[in-house]
Amino acid sequence: MVLPRLYPIIDVSCLAAQGRLLDVIVAYARRLAEGGATLIQYRDKTGNARDMLGRAREIRRVLAGDVTLVMNDRADLCVAAGYQGLHVGTDDLTPSSARAIVGPKRILGVSTHNLEQVRQADKGPADYIAFGPIFPTRSKERPDPVVGLDILRLARAITRKPLVAIGGITRADAQAVIDAGADSVAIISDLLESPKEAAEEFLRLLV
Repeated sequence: MVLPRLYPIIDVSCLAAQGRLLDVIVAYARRLAEGGATLIQYRDKTGNARDMLGRAREIRRVLAGDVTLVMNDRADLCVAAGYQGLHVGTDDLTPSSARAIVGPKRILGVSTHNLEQVRQADKGPADYIAFGPIFPTRSKERPDPVVGLDILRLARAITRKPLVAIGGITRADAQAVIDAGADSVAIISDLLESPKEAAEEFLRLLV
């Protein structure tokens, strides 16, 4: 598969204080799409299943098939919401279990944080591998150790699967991350203030 250079993540915890949550999330997704995002991950670590499903479905309805949508963690909600992809972390379902639930046609991504995990992910059913944190990040309460660009280059040598770099990446250093071997950059914080304009700038910068 070919991933877009920009992989935005809608992290509900970063938007929770900005008003009626459903409206905020949907407006944010729309702005990302207006900025050129063609794939978006929906991440909600705190919501209950009913609310998460309702929000996920509303995002899909508003974007009307123009964006590939990836659910974080929840294979059941991925299927129920009609999303095209699922992303699982190291503490979630195993990639094999996730694949059994979502089936062979959906995109499956897996998080990794060290080179041994990359090796294991390379052997498994995931379509792409996320690797990081590349730089210090504030989007997780207990982030894994920073790996940096040199380790990213080693990860690139381990797998031919698409590699998504994640963790503290900004417009200032995104191209350096691509140059180090990433196929795509996953972004949370550097899109929050102005999602449409920031997405447009990322896509101009990334070659």
